[in-house]
Formats: sequence, structure tokens, C-alpha cells
Amino acid sequence: MTATADIVSLGEPLYELSQIRGEDKKYLQGFGGDTSNAAIAAARQGAKVAYITRIGDDEFGRQFLGLWRDEGLGTSGVYVDSEAPTGVYFIHYGLQGHLFSYLRAGSAASRMRPEHLPLDLIRGAKFFHTSAISQAISACACDCVFAAIDAAKKSGVSFAYDSNLRLRLWPLPRARAVITATVALADYFLPSLEDLSALCGLAQPEALVDWSHRLGARYVALKLGADGALASDGTRCERIAPHAVDCVDATGAGDCFAGSLLARLSLGDDFWGAVRYANAAAALTTTGYGAVAPLPTPQAVAKLLQSQPQR
Repeated sequence: MTATADIVSLGEPLYELSQIRGEDKKYLQGFGGDTSNAAIAAARQGAKVAYITRIGDDEFGRQFLGLWRDEGLGTSGVYVDSEAPTGVYFIHYGLQGHLFSYLRAGSAASRMRPEHLPLDLIRGAKFFHTSAISQAISACACDCVFAAIDAAKKSGVSFAYDSNLRLRLWPLPRARAVITATVALADYFLPSLEDLSALCGLAQPEALVDWSHRLGARYVALKLGADGALASDGTRCERIAPHAVDCVDATGAGDCFAGSLLARLSLGDDFWGAVRYANAAAALTTTGYGAVAPLPTPQAVAKLLQSQPQR
């Protein structure tokens, strides 16, 4: 029997090699992949989380399994593929900040198919979470995402969606078609300002939130980076102010926002309290390097919220 979880996330993990500043030929090992980052963030905030993916039968995949188990994630939905590798990405630094290079074509996760889905795990959750990256890595993975959403919605499971637009993975017209169709199904839509501007051509945050609601999203939390967030339930729209922190690396901050928001919702917060909490957690994750290591604890988030209270 499949163990249940409050939050189930589906996507592609990526093994991370991040250039050490000042050491051009030295890289620090880490872990990435937007949905994996979000799942770990949710687990660190105290939620019961499970992850669905495919990994290679390789050392990178084995390290991910160890990471997820150490972080308390359920791994019954993780399939080990002996015929494809775990994806890898590199972070290096240029004049414009950190730059990304990927070795993910034909990754194990890109071979996910609807028939591989652990449907009982999805149907037993409170929240199902995924991203547009999970749809962009292959046509069959896109089909898998839609099948998972369908299973979740038919079982009364709330669906949370992060746009995470990556135009290296697919052309803008296809990305726009798939993402807008998915937003129409979303109970919680968690886009960034840059993503939505590229998708619809609008620039003002309030206009982007309205566009999201018109597509069908029930709740929208628009991530504004250093400017905080703009949250809306379709009736009330509120700016969530940023927190003053010593930012050194924004990698994974949006993923932390998503995971922390879902964790707080699963633990009983209302939407507004969950957004404020997620905003603080995302700020804290920018104070360290990499996507996973700086994900904060609930104690750290509570301390920041206490020292910098939000209205």
C-alpha cells in the first residue's frame, strides 16, 4: 500500500555543480531541480511530502535518494531507470551574474509517462504540485503532468502550479499554449513577474494577476523577487513587502516560496498567512549558496517574521 502525504510534487531533479567564486576550475556539489527544491522546502517546514520522478541508476540518482530520505520525503513514487541518466546542471559566474549549463537531454525524468504514475499517492494528497519545467522536458512528461493533474482534480486534491518558464527547453508559442491551459486548472498559481511578462506581454504586476485569474487560477501569488510578492484571491489583492536580508544567491528562492506556501497551507494557515510566511522563507534562502543547503528551518522563518513584522 502506498504511503500518504499531504503534498505530492512531480518533476525533474538535477544534480548541481556550482562554481566556487574565485576558483574557476572548482565546483561545489549540490542538488537542484525546481520541484525537488520545493518539496524539500515544504518538508523542512514540517509538512508531510512525497516526490514523484525518475532517476538514473547512477551515483547522482543514489545521492538524490539519500537526500530525499534524509529530508523526510516519501520516495515510493521515485522510479530508478537503468537506461537513462539523472540530469546534471552547472552554475558558473559571468559579468551578468550566475549562468546555467545543462546536461539533461534524455534524462530519466524526461521518460516519465502517464502509465508510470502512482495514482493512489496523488489521490490521497491535500495538494499536488508541479511546474512548467516538468512539462517542457519532453512530450511524454507533459502528458504525465496533465494525467496527474486530472487524477488530483477528480479526487478533490488542490493543484498548485509554478510557471517556471525556461525557453531553452521549448519555443515560446508552445510554452504559452501549455502553460495557459494548465493555469486554467490551477487552484494556486505561483508565477514570477518575468515569466508572466514573457507569456502575455503585460508588465504591471496587478495586470498580470488579473490575467491569471481570467485564465482560471483561483489564488495567485506573483513572485516579485527583491520586491516581495503580490497575492490575490480574486477579490482581495495585496502587496507583500520584501524582507531586508543579506542576499548572496537567489538560486531556488522561488522554489522555496512554493514549498513553504504549500507547507503552511497543509498545516492549516489561510492563504494570506501562508504567503507572508513563504515570502520570509524565500528571503532567507537567498542568504546562502545553492538551491537546497540554505532552505530555512521554521525557527529561522519565525525569527525573521518576528524581527521584521509584516502588516
